[in-house]
Amino acid sequence: MSLSRTKFPKHCVTLFACCFVGLWALSSPCLADDLFVGNFFGDHSKILEYNATTGAFIGQFGPANSFPLGAAFGPDGNFYATNSNIDVVLKQNGNTGAFISNFASVEDAAGLVFGPNNNLFVVSSSDPGSLTVLNATTGALKTTVDAGGLLSDPEGVTIGPDKNVYVANTDNSNVLKFNGTTGAFMGKFVTDGSGGLNGPRGVAFGPNGNLFVTSQSSNQVMEYDGTTGAFIAVFVNITSGDPGALSLPRDLAFGPDGNLYVASFGSGDVFRYNGSTGAFMDDFIPVGTGDLGGPTFLLFGEGSSVTTPEPSTLGLLACGLVALAAWKRKTVRTSVQLL
Repeated sequence: MSLSRTKFPKHCVTLFACCFVGLWALSSPCLADDLFVGNFFGDHSKILEYNATTGAFIGQFGPANSFPLGAAFGPDGNFYATNSNIDVVLKQNGNTGAFISNFASVEDAAGLVFGPNNNLFVVSSSDPGSLTVLNATTGALKTTVDAGGLLSDPEGVTIGPDKNVYVANTDNSNVLKFNGTTGAFMGKFVTDGSGGLNGPRGVAFGPNGNLFVTSQSSNQVMEYDGTTGAFIAVFVNITSGDPGALSLPRDLAFGPDGNLYVASFGSGDVFRYNGSTGAFMDDFIPVGTGDLGGPTFLLFGEGSSVTTPEPSTLGLLACGLVALAAWKRKTVRTSVQLL
């Protein structure tokens, strides 16, 4: 039987509309994310916010911070930053940066990272140093780990693919590993001076699963096997005076574009390097941009300048095909019932 007139079912129109609206609301990380940079620069010390795609300055994020050494977005969507001068972890609104509270007290608070089991790990950059484990919801102290006295002026910290914690141990030129659930010390992941490592400040796992570490005293970025900690190569090594040459690098982070961003503390820039080869790409945030003078930490995340990109054509097509298939099934069932 043929139907003389077929109406497009309302549920299909709704499905098309929902697909369109849903895709419109989805934001591409490369377009939506911002780059937050700690700036330790005399009277101009603060946290700065930049567009993660263009590097354009957006503004100061939150109140002045006299020594910002680490930051992370919490599970609650708020922004947590350390102020090492006053030994606190600050809690700020994740969208506006507005001060909420002094979340916790940690002596010489430096890098911090949220981990599993509702943990917040905060590095104490003293000598001897320690790793403080806090309740990520309340800020209450869970435990403090000293790694048997091996920590000395540690700073950067990250969570690995195995959900364990890795800390850049500056004075001893190694990277230490801690259990991501209990905080227990698990040993040296990168041994002392491996591959020429000298004064590590920042640690980050790359898209390839390997660990990348800034070597502050040699002005390099080193790459290590993400499973064994074995040295692989000097990933960034540019002669002083050439474009992209690092000066006292601190933190590093892989951006939404898959490339590597490094805080060149000595020169006051944030440089970008190819995430696969380590080749210099550009001075992503030149010194002086938004008063940048001494970048410490780097953090990508959604901030106050989130933009909404146009919907994906392929995504809309996929939704359209789903809607069309549903319409055809309903038409067939209706035709059978009429027969």
